[in-house]
Amino acid sequence: MDIFTALPDGALASPAAVRNAESILKLLRAHLPKRGRVLEIAAGSGQHAVAFSNALSGLDWTPSDPSPDARASIAAWAAEADLGNLQPPLALDCMNDATWLDAKFDAVVCINMIHISPWAATEGLMALAQRVLPRPGGLLYLYGPYREANFPLAPSNEAFDASLKARDPAWGLRDRDEVVALARSHGLTLTLRTEMPANNVSLLFRRT
Repeated sequence: MDIFTALPDGALASPAAVRNAESILKLLRAHLPKRGRVLEIAAGSGQHAVAFSNALSGLDWTPSDPSPDARASIAAWAAEADLGNLQPPLALDCMNDATWLDAKFDAVVCINMIHISPWAATEGLMALAQRVLPRPGGLLYLYGPYREANFPLAPSNEAFDASLKARDPAWGLRDRDEVVALARSHGLTLTLRTEMPANNVSLLFRRT
């Protein structure tokens, strides 16, 4: 679990977001369109949203998070950055389709959510991605640790999985093949798997 530090202006500081932002940005820069609209799911502290919208100025970036504290943090970081292409945070919850929007996007980005939420959140994420990515080629980007049949699980990820399940039995590292199968059932095809620092993985899906 990430450790957040609360700042006086309501922002939350995430060391993990600082550590992994550069490696994620490098991949996003290579695969996102130069211009378009991006929806970020479970945006957390908002540091990724600020970093990515700042670096990818041709993209209109919309962060979202079901947590009021997270949305307050996103708004605080956004106010400091003052970026014209960063939209106000939405109160979007993958497990509550009443909070979903009807707008269309060119990409959906979800970082470190599916292992820190019930499986129903991943089911909602895939249904939402199918809904907001109407055009073939639309991108769904996932980042985090997974259980993978053809790759040994790192001891640190095994311990992380145990700690997640101890906190909530509905949480834990997901089987990558199950995530891929669920995505496929919603018209999303895995096109790239890339190893990332600290035993994480990036999975890129395209709308078919």
